[in-house]
Amino acid sequence: MMAAIKENARSGLIVAGRVMNEVISFLVFIILDILDFILCYTYKVIDFIIEAEWKPCYCSSIKEVITSSGSILVSERGESKIVCLTSSSKLHLEEISDTLYTRPSLMAEVSKLTVNELKRRKFDNAGVIQQSCERLKNGSVRSTFTVNSTIVEMLQGKMGGQKSHDVTPRWSDCDCNTCNSWSSSCKDSLFVRVDGAKANFEEDVIFIHGFISSSAFWTETLFPNFSKAAKSKYRLFAVDLLGFGRSPKPSDSLYTTREHLEMIEKSVLEAHKVKSFHIVAHSLGCILALALAVKYPGSVKSLTLIAPPYFPTPKGEQATQHMMRRIAPRRVWPPIAFGASIACWYEHISRSVCLVICKNHRLWDFLTKLVTRNRIKTYLIEGFCCHTHNAAWHTLHNIICGTAGKIEGYLDMVRNKLKCEVTVFHGEDDELIPVECSYNVQSRIPRAHVKVVQKEDHITIVVRRQKSFARELEQIWNNST
Repeated sequence: MMAAIKENARSGLIVAGRVMNEVISFLVFIILDILDFILCYTYKVIDFIIEAEWKPCYCSSIKEVITSSGSILVSERGESKIVCLTSSSKLHLEEISDTLYTRPSLMAEVSKLTVNELKRRKFDNAGVIQQSCERLKNGSVRSTFTVNSTIVEMLQGKMGGQKSHDVTPRWSDCDCNTCNSWSSSCKDSLFVRVDGAKANFEEDVIFIHGFISSSAFWTETLFPNFSKAAKSKYRLFAVDLLGFGRSPKPSDSLYTTREHLEMIEKSVLEAHKVKSFHIVAHSLGCILALALAVKYPGSVKSLTLIAPPYFPTPKGEQATQHMMRRIAPRRVWPPIAFGASIACWYEHISRSVCLVICKNHRLWDFLTKLVTRNRIKTYLIEGFCCHTHNAAWHTLHNIICGTAGKIEGYLDMVRNKLKCEVTVFHGEDDELIPVECSYNVQSRIPRAHVKVVQKEDHITIVVRRQKSFARELEQIWNNST
């Protein structure tokens, strides 16, 4: 009897807690909607005063945002794509996520309606680009455009002249030597930390970090804990993704999947003549790892994914929007979900967070060392702070949300075309990416081995068990060999 009473009381408290979370979240996010609306116009004024330029944002017009970066925007069956000039008469399309400009909220709709009505006439006479679509056997669509010579000249002038990225940091971004070391270098490549065998190496391993992180996530945890035997056999590469850590942070980039992959190819595969490799990836990096594996199916020796963000899309729902709601549920609890919601739903509030945290990361690093008396390493803080808002905003939407409709295809390709071992690790207490995501991966790749680590979360699955995880990775690599 007492046990039943306690169980009923516990269930009642859980329901009450959920209701309270829903109510408080509803009120908090209404306030945040209004605040983001106000910050939108506040930043426009500040940008104009400091940079002498009116910077567009996704609250008003997607067309204005994309074209201001030197690209051309078109729409195809409701999808937004960027036009890249590939020849004198054909254009290549690259997809961007609709979550960049479609995030339902009351103030966002008011802002769009107001600004778009004011600017409507400006685009009435912009002209029309004719499009013809050729369906492929697998159901995908390849699009080409027929354009006249005047439009071609415009595209060549607009795109052809943008071979080098804008290296000038914005006023709200950090301008320290660490964050901008890339701007003084003639090399347009990622920052890559190379460890392990220097010569006579047998195999290569590529490590890809997650969202708002850096190569230090690997080099400060796993690299020191690999055995001497492993370091004499494997050449280890840990990259700072485009826009993060010490890698380039171009302010005119849209940080699409293609851009991230091409930079990894250029900075690791081509620069170090890597022919075959193992991949270890965490969180967002898992998506890039899958895309890389699909592009080089014969080169991947093993694939290790840590907390992969894969949420199957329910029938009738849009994949990108479903992914956004799962990783950023607009809830104040748990705190990590609240932080993800701020980063994903609010362009201007998240910019304010970057202004306070990223621009002043040296101060936070100093205070952390002061408070802890320099007793802990601050590499996680450095990884969290060393990025720009533009990089974080576009990477979050174009990689995590934008590829939601492609992940199943990636997984099916790994299942059918790759013969390598696939291992998935997940922390039992991960509140950002639930354990079900790893089992979802296994449902698409039955041979994948899933290991759920008890009492570990999204970060501590690596950070708090680096020695044992290093041994596990060595075992995976040895088995695949």
